[in-house]
Amino acid sequence: MNMQSALSAVMTPINTANGLPNQHYIDPAIFAEEKRSVLFASWSGIGFGKDIPETGDAKPVDFLGMPLLMVRDRDGSIGVFQNTCRHRGMILIETAQKIRGAIRCPYHSWCYGLNGALRTTPHVGGPGHNTHADIDMSKLGLIRIRSYVWRDVIFVNVDGSAPDFEEVHGDLMERWKEFDQPIHHGGEWSSLRLEVKSNWKLAVENYCESYHLPWVHPGLNSYSRLEDHYNIQEPGKYSGQGTLVYRQLRDENNTTLPDFAGLGEKWDKGAEYIAVYPNVLLGVQRDHAFAIVLEPVDCEHTIEHIELYYSKPTETTHELDSLRGSNAQLWKTVFEEDVFVVEGMQKGRHGELFDGGRFSPVMDGPTHNFHHWVALQVERGRAA
Repeated sequence: MNMQSALSAVMTPINTANGLPNQHYIDPAIFAEEKRSVLFASWSGIGFGKDIPETGDAKPVDFLGMPLLMVRDRDGSIGVFQNTCRHRGMILIETAQKIRGAIRCPYHSWCYGLNGALRTTPHVGGPGHNTHADIDMSKLGLIRIRSYVWRDVIFVNVDGSAPDFEEVHGDLMERWKEFDQPIHHGGEWSSLRLEVKSNWKLAVENYCESYHLPWVHPGLNSYSRLEDHYNIQEPGKYSGQGTLVYRQLRDENNTTLPDFAGLGEKWDKGAEYIAVYPNVLLGVQRDHAFAIVLEPVDCEHTIEHIELYYSKPTETTHELDSLRGSNAQLWKTVFEEDVFVVEGMQKGRHGELFDGGRFSPVMDGPTHNFHHWVALQVERGRAA
């Protein structure tokens, strides 16, 4: 089966569809293609607002080999720029830091404001002459990357071709509008990092379905059974799962973490876990939330950046530190239980006779939804 017909087989109804072919997991050439048609052409996650909390905070990010810089501006907004000086292409910032005055290039000292505007060009017109008639500073600011911050995740659309974030994900924002309120990072113990020897897509596929719970997460399944879950799937945008039996964590004094304010009855025992295409995984519960940004390193290596958030700031609720720590440990256990699955699927994709596999028409809707979207993005990229 050639590549085009293989993608066509992915985009048929779930009852007859195949999954994405092996090359989409193990071939560096296809990984490079997906970098453009899937990750650069969509709203991809690259980091978190909590990593640049104050004015002047800057953090460099390598996104699929492209140097980016996340910066907190004076008005509190977050900007993302190409981390490259407009003069001779020097990398501007190599480590996370506080910008006290301006973003200064270490090569020839061209300086930029927190908003990316070019401020000074020392000796550009010769010794002692800091301007030149042919150097239009208004046109030489840092190249800004389209960005949007939602649920503390910093999303970017590198190639600038995607519709506005609110247009793409307005229905998901509406679905979770009750959670549109301040969220507070849980501190040092609420940041988790997992290195996984697999293609980034396998982490998405595993996350968005509940079919695997009885065998991969026996502790979780002991009270949150397969039949207590439902599928969530929005063609072309996101997919995931929900549970009807979320159980709050309690300490020895029967204390629970504080709920987010004003939630409806749905969330008394409900929780939802959604993959926001292409590479962001989000979870909401009545008393905490989490966000995962999948960093695709290469076609067989992914880093999972996991952050946990709560309804109250840690600075004023130290009495909840132990509960937050226990909650982080529980999620760490769950996420680590998934590692052997995604790594095992990666190994299996080297089986040359594997045809992409089949889907359960009932249980695998969220995963097929994701495969269909990836195939469509790749097909559009090839047609462009």
